[in-house]
Amino acid sequence: MRSLRKLSHAALLGQTPRRDGLPHAIEHVAKVHRAHHPRADLATLRRAYVLAESSHRGQTRKSGEPYITHPLAVTLLLAQLGAETTTLTASLLHDTVEDTEVTLEQVRKEFGEEVGYLVDGVTKLEKVDYGAAAEPETFRKMLVATGNDVRVMSIKLADRLHNMRTLSVMRPEKQVRIAQVTRDVLIPFAERLGVQALKSELEDLVFAILHPEEHALARELIAEHARQPDPLTVVATSVRRVLREAGIVAQVLIRPRHTVSVHRLRVKRGELGACDFGRLLIMVEEDADCYAVLGELHTCFTPLITEFKDFIAAPKFNLYRSLHTAFADERGRVAEVLVRTRQMHRVAEAGVIALGDPRGDSRSGAAGEEDGAAEPGPGWLSRLLEWQSHATDSDTFWAELRDELAQDREITVYCASPGAGSAPSGGALPLPAGATCVDAAYARYGEAAHRCIGARVNGRLTALSTVLRDGDALQLFLEPTATADPSGPSPDWLQHARTPAARIAIRHWLAAHPAAVETELTSAGVGGGPFRTATPPAPGAVVGPGGPRDPAGPVGPEHAVAAEGAASVITDDPDAVVRLARCCTPVPPDEVTGFAVRGGTVTVHRDGCQSVTRMTSTGRRPVPVRWEQGAVGCRVTLRAEALGRPHLLADLTEIIAVQGAAVVSADVEPPREHRVLHTYTLQLPDAAGLPALMRAMRRVPGVYDVTRAARPLPAR
Repeated sequence: MRSLRKLSHAALLGQTPRRDGLPHAIEHVAKVHRAHHPRADLATLRRAYVLAESSHRGQTRKSGEPYITHPLAVTLLLAQLGAETTTLTASLLHDTVEDTEVTLEQVRKEFGEEVGYLVDGVTKLEKVDYGAAAEPETFRKMLVATGNDVRVMSIKLADRLHNMRTLSVMRPEKQVRIAQVTRDVLIPFAERLGVQALKSELEDLVFAILHPEEHALARELIAEHARQPDPLTVVATSVRRVLREAGIVAQVLIRPRHTVSVHRLRVKRGELGACDFGRLLIMVEEDADCYAVLGELHTCFTPLITEFKDFIAAPKFNLYRSLHTAFADERGRVAEVLVRTRQMHRVAEAGVIALGDPRGDSRSGAAGEEDGAAEPGPGWLSRLLEWQSHATDSDTFWAELRDELAQDREITVYCASPGAGSAPSGGALPLPAGATCVDAAYARYGEAAHRCIGARVNGRLTALSTVLRDGDALQLFLEPTATADPSGPSPDWLQHARTPAARIAIRHWLAAHPAAVETELTSAGVGGGPFRTATPPAPGAVVGPGGPRDPAGPVGPEHAVAAEGAASVITDDPDAVVRLARCCTPVPPDEVTGFAVRGGTVTVHRDGCQSVTRMTSTGRRPVPVRWEQGAVGCRVTLRAEALGRPHLLADLTEIIAVQGAAVVSADVEPPREHRVLHTYTLQLPDAAGLPALMRAMRRVPGVYDVTRAARPLPAR
């Protein structure tokens, strides 16, 4: 606050230069900047300040301070985090295009395309032009700009932090609205960009507005703790002695918890101990020293092994790297400890800001720039950029963005190519925690994931609804593009899609294929896409009506309406699309009846199917249908009831392959009292071979019955 008061006072003095040509107002900013970047060109900052001050002259904030104090404070925040000159130049100018007569073209001409891009990225869209959509569309614009240069979001975060610090002059309802957007959107962005210094203070400021009573209680606990001697001081002294005796050069600090952290810990533990208000921070020079410190702590004190986490070997998705541990000293005092190098600490506090210019520009003279350039960029950003381009509606974008950002952890799964076996031979795929196989399919294949029919996780067949865990090896199975009647997503997939990319793509497909959705619902409600288990074919098996597949390839859930296969059905309407119902899967020479559904499609049922009785009782008029003369092949659904045993699935699929049938889809229900039910949709080259196939399946050990499927429709 003292720095901000100095800035305010300096701003009142205008742009009076010092002897070195710098205006008094940016003297402190320049000093902080030079501490991080000794070779920085301050002339650019001087020119940016002169333009910003002259443009904002006469404008005041709601607090009554000169408006120029705001861009100065934002620039100081970024300078303290080590931002390079280009970022600071843009932060000084970030409100000029939005609130003054300065144009973007002027900024580009005076300061270059790079600064112009950053200023444009944080400039709000006008409510006059966008109405209620102005805020979400501004964030969309900012998100797209951040995709090319993360410094855009860095400036926005510093801008919001200073605004939150001075929010008390706003009306209470406006304070709440701004705090909610900060909580739902900007704090998650700060977490993902690793800017913990901004995130922690934003959390505390939001907490004070949205939860004033809990905030007051946490502050009272902190104040009460401050009135007592801190036992961590004694523990820190013991740690310094241990490390000194071991010959390890390290700095041991006590890092107080911020207000929200104290509140969360109180909620988690119920009652806080004297050592719970802070953690020990141990900083060393080299990565190897971190593990040397860890060894000494675990040797000389009693470690709490459950509290150990190695974020150096496995960094968090936001670039965070440290060792976390906890120990008890000889008096039973438990201390939590963070161990990191100084470079790790810089990145932990400032995140992407500490990495400097993402383009590798060396003009700022950033110390340690070579180290920063090697750091990976944020992997979550590409997901946001991908799905936002398909969310054309502002409300959809705003809702999905908040939902996506609410996922505060990320996992990595390793994808193998279809047919490549279950080993993780494919690339790493970052996903939000809680993502399912459905999400992974759309993240990996985009709209081609509509044809996903199954999955293996860690070598085991699993349902598409399965929630993935960090480090899982995943193999996704897609229906071949040559399939005459390709599958599509089931409406049930929406229940198990956690990512906006998957949800938006599924909704688009369902909206574009209403006939397929209606037919699926009418055809005995098989639905259940993600609940079905993808089943591998036996060696040499042929899967699906579109031709042969890789013998090791996928067999899995059929989520689109069933095709009629080689056995064609004729109706009197030559323009009608005819499909066989999956509830009873008729085959020649079954007696059949057709019913028209939405979109002009005719579904064909066996006469004895319960769906026929049900639709007739509701007044639906049947459509005359008949088998085409000479029809040979067919698609049929069989149910195999058996006693559960190992390798039953493999034995059944092998027998099916030997009989010349192709597995289109398979469903294995969970065992009940050692009994299991397998349901297979099969493509037969000749309907006459069906009895022989059913007899062969009954001969498989453990199988006690094989019947044609006739599933009743669910009650409506």
